[in-house]
Amino acid sequence: MQCAGDLMTASPITIAADASLYDVHQLMRQYNIRHIPVTDDKQHLVGMLTQKVIIAQVMKIISVFGADALERKEKQTPVSEIMLTKFDTVEIKDQLIDIAKFFLNNRHGCMPVVEAKKLVGVLTSSDFVRLSISLMEKS
Repeated sequence: MQCAGDLMTASPITIAADASLYDVHQLMRQYNIRHIPVTDDKQHLVGMLTQKVIIAQVMKIISVFGADALERKEKQTPVSEIMLTKFDTVEIKDQLIDIAKFFLNNRHGCMPVVEAKKLVGVLTSSDFVRLSISLMEKS
């Protein structure tokens, strides 16, 4: 394993920018994931949603409108209003050692993997932990 394409999760779960916060919340629960790329209809990466962003938005809704309004407000909040639009990406051929150092130095939990601006996968800190375990078991 040398490059992002060797370790990434290919064809990750994505969501459209016009989906709702409620939809994202459901996907995160259903698939037990903490990061969801936002893509357009051509699989171009347009945003990122993280568990941290979702929790912050949920807490904001609860503090302003109360817990009883949470589901209704989640359904009314489009992903486009809360997604991150400035985030780092890696290319499919980028070296894992460089990506691992970047993860460590920048405390990232997920990096979208792109090729020609299209999302082709994601690399997460869990992928690197699994790789570490695999390497330790071989030695």
